Amino acid sequence: MNTKEVEKLLKNVKKGDISIEDALGVLKNFPYADLGFARIDHHREMRTGYPEIIYCAGKTVEQVKEIFRVMSESENNVIGTRANEEMFDAVRTISKEAVYFPVARIISLQRGKNKITKSRIAIITAGTSDIPVAEEAAITAELLGNKVLRIYDAGVAGIHRLVDKLPEIRSCRVIIVIAGMEGALASVVGGLVDKPVIAVPTSVGYGANFGGISALLAMLTSCSTGVTVVNIDNGFGAGFAASMINKME
Repeated sequence: MNTKEVEKLLKNVKKGDISIEDALGVLKNFPYADLGFARIDHHREMRTGYPEIIYCAGKTVEQVKEIFRVMSESENNVIGTRANEEMFDAVRTISKEAVYFPVARIISLQRGKNKITKSRIAIITAGTSDIPVAEEAAITAELLGNKVLRIYDAGVAGIHRLVDKLPEIRSCRVIIVIAGMEGALASVVGGLVDKPVIAVPTSVGYGANFGGISALLAMLTSCSTGVTVVNIDNGFGAGFAASMINKME
């Protein structure tokens, strides 16, 4: 339940269009709905501006389906991350409007229209292998109402691929840099722009990459100012944070 829904409900009570008892019935699951295996936080959008987002990995297909069913009963858009096609097929039995983004592994069920930002978020990857994490960030940002500029495969081994895109990158309000291996791209971009940079280390790389640890440590110790870092492979976290920055007045 979002602020607009609560406001509408209270106005209807004030006008006498709905009884106090009926209004209490609507609010019985506020601020959360208890499903036994999960408690859906309906109050989150009022607190943070965004509804709860479902992390699907580790959940059963039936659990994901039931969470989507309950959340889709409101006017909120529903997003599920780290989802597989079997989960999507189950959600489609609830609503044919559900959409699956296979590279990003995101299920989306749009219940209302987001106001789209004029400013953009740039998403840059060091290599093609980083694209799944980048798409998770990009689709998350777009579903939350942001315009996104994608620049893929522009790593430091061929830095000229980045340099000719600098005018476009600098026109964006927030920049997400996604890199595995040694994670150097975040420092390079951070030294070339005057915008906040969100760095995402990925688990892409040979053995000494340690599943993304080397890129994580390199980004955390970046000498470029204005670079902040999210967890390994956390495209969603980067897209969400970038959206919050991009929508600040």
